[in-house]
Amino acid sequence: MKVAIIGTGNMASGLASTLAGANHNVAIGSRDPAKAAALAEKVGQESQGGGIAAATRLADIVILAIPFGGAADALKEAGDLAGKILVDISNPISADYKELVIGHTTSAAEEIQALAPKANVVKAFNTIFAQLLPSEARQGKMLQVLIAGDDEEAKSQVSALAQSMGFEAVNAGPLSNSRFIEPIGEMNIHFGYFLGKGPTVAPAWVQV
Repeated sequence: MKVAIIGTGNMASGLASTLAGANHNVAIGSRDPAKAAALAEKVGQESQGGGIAAATRLADIVILAIPFGGAADALKEAGDLAGKILVDISNPISADYKELVIGHTTSAAEEIQALAPKANVVKAFNTIFAQLLPSEARQGKMLQVLIAGDDEEAKSQVSALAQSMGFEAVNAGPLSNSRFIEPIGEMNIHFGYFLGKGPTVAPAWVQV
């Protein structure tokens, strides 16, 4: 698949490297094209980096790998996303990481869908720390990616993307279920950073 990643932070870097390693065509976009180009050079494997619009133009899937607060500005620069799959990986958290700033009646994913109404928004990867994106970091353990969205074909493609990276894709229902998935991401942050487990933990839904 041709995948555009918007952002140059830890999650963007981890996703870019893992996806490129899984033989996907990766383009990295940033409001600072030089940072995107530098990350693409670091990732290698013919990855490309530049502006946001250039990265998203030819992509099949666009991953919004930036904090929720920066989504509106990034989407303004992305251009026409009509018909594209837009993956939101964010958790709408406070500056101190200790609480969600929206929830119950909406979610980050639903707000992003409102900002990009012609895209097919899918929630995914918000419960996975950047440190666990490289396959070697998982040490043979199968981690789950909860995937929510209103378009079944879009969810299917994001599921296939997650599986190609070595994750188990779990159908988490419609996009509105992001209201429940994002608190799971915030709880994982508490386990990782405030309850002593470190950023190498991930939630798992177990069926017995």
